[in-house]
Amino acid sequence: MNTENDLSEYRKELDAIDEQLVSLFCRRMNLCGKVGEWKKEHGKPILDRGREREKLNEVATLAGEEYASYTRCLYRSMMGYSRAYQNELIGGESPIGAEIAAAKANTPELFPSEAKVCCQGVEGAYSGLACEKMFASPSILFVPTFADVFEAVDRGEADYGVLPIENSTAGSVKVNYDLLIRYNCRIVRSTRLQICHCLLASPGASIENVKVIYSHEQAISQCAGFLAGLSGVEVRPCLNTAVAAQMASECKDGTVAAISSRSCAEQYGLKVLRETIQDAGANRTRFVCISKKAEIYPGAHRTTLMLVLKHRPGALFAVLERINELGVNLVKLESRPLPERDFEFSFYFDLDIAAASPSLPRLIRALEPEVEELKYLGSYTEVV
Repeated sequence: MNTENDLSEYRKELDAIDEQLVSLFCRRMNLCGKVGEWKKEHGKPILDRGREREKLNEVATLAGEEYASYTRCLYRSMMGYSRAYQNELIGGESPIGAEIAAAKANTPELFPSEAKVCCQGVEGAYSGLACEKMFASPSILFVPTFADVFEAVDRGEADYGVLPIENSTAGSVKVNYDLLIRYNCRIVRSTRLQICHCLLASPGASIENVKVIYSHEQAISQCAGFLAGLSGVEVRPCLNTAVAAQMASECKDGTVAAISSRSCAEQYGLKVLRETIQDAGANRTRFVCISKKAEIYPGAHRTTLMLVLKHRPGALFAVLERINELGVNLVKLESRPLPERDFEFSFYFDLDIAAASPSLPRLIRALEPEVEELKYLGSYTEVV
């Protein structure tokens, strides 16, 4: 029977082995640095997949059947650390690093209080309310679709665009993730808005008379419980909750209603038939402010990256390891299918990492050899 003294002896032996392991690991990393310098001098890529595959098979055989899989995992991680170290030593400044440095150098100290800002919808839209939360005195241009917002920013017709990116109950606004890449825009600020949906109709209307309800598909999803309790009512999606209110205001017989905000009731002369009809009381939507070029204002504490991973086992794990190594908190991970590629995805990472942190360029250098494509989508502050 093992005793406490036996446990103490086991731990002493483990401590002695750990001393040797740490010493050998440091020697290994030092040699990897020299290998990296040689590769740079001779124009060779840091990643040699054939060599890594051979090495993994070799160490698994050395470990024997019982420990083969554990040894593969250990060495796969060590090889990732080695590549990150090599890239940090010899990689130099990447184009993304140069973009971040230029943005920090050229961005004014204060976020603008006045600007021409494009939003989707019409007057009273939640995007407009989020815009007024970010800018003290914006000039707002309303357009019909989210793509129109990106077009306006891309063509220089607006300085910025404000768009919803995710909701606390209905999830991500996936189309806007896709548009971020298509138009190569940057996120420069974000905010969260409390969303309180109301059922609106023309004065004199009652819930019993309503036959058609218009709203945006996300608002419809957020009010699914309320809508399920209505009978004989047709729910029709439209472009925006404010557009829905506008449509209800044009109907004078009280049979058409809208799921929209209380501010839209005032804007379009409607009656609130029922308020706070969303399923979750804590219903918040996060909005982002986009610009054509990166702008990094002092205090920017969140960074968003888009990565296309290599189509191989462990690709996502390798990326998460690089993030974990630097102690960076992953706030959100979103995947989107890649057009014209079967069951392959791009991944969006929201990271709690400040633009001023030395860990940001280190992370980007560490990630570049692990992925097929990496795009920097901005470093920004979230306005509370």
